Amino acid sequence: MKLLKTYIALPAYNESKVIGDVISTLKNNNFENVVVVDDGSSDNTGQIASKYGATVFTHVINRGKGAATKTAIEACLRLGADYVITMDSDGQHVVDDIKKMDTQLRKSKFDVILGSRFIDTNNIPKIKVVYNMIANLVTYLLFGIWVSDSQSGLRGYTAQAADKISDVGDQYEYETEIIREIGRNNLKYKEIPIKVLYTKYSQNKLKRQSLLSGINTFFRLIFKAIS
Repeated sequence: MKLLKTYIALPAYNESKVIGDVISTLKNNNFENVVVVDDGSSDNTGQIASKYGATVFTHVINRGKGAATKTAIEACLRLGADYVITMDSDGQHVVDDIKKMDTQLRKSKFDVILGSRFIDTNNIPKIKVVYNMIANLVTYLLFGIWVSDSQSGLRGYTAQAADKISDVGDQYEYETEIIREIGRNNLKYKEIPIKVLYTKYSQNKLKRQSLLSGINTFFRLIFKAIS
């Protein structure tokens, strides 16, 4: 019987301070197949990821989180993944949730497992709650699918589902457009509760994600929807 393999896909941009710990945690919990896409980092993210045992691919320039995630998923599929779990590289995701997602992919009949920070109460910054509520509403109005966390980076796919997902953006609209692709391809999905670790490091990253960036993402989604 074939041993089914789960690959972890990590888009990373200037995460040299934490990427090593993220990979170590995964490896120490039996997630041996870790793929990192260094999205044109100006630091040594890629070198550190390679040192800690990840398979590393590099974008020469910074193309955006969506582009890096797409490259990571494609690499996982080409390397022989049966299941792909995408996650953020800043250390905010909890390995127990990744294990739970892996179990759901292997034992359930769902094509996609979506991690949600809002099913159970978490200590989530208020700005995140507001942004996510707006994003959920926009997602529903554009694509007719309601989810509780349209912006979560922790998601799991069967290889067949991951291979069907296409035509998604290179920037932060990627997370929302995945929901559209679930509907367009009639994929069976399930949300599961996840926790997040909001450290000083991740909070500083949040501050750099400006309101202007969110507005730009909104208009990119509207433009693609009407065109």
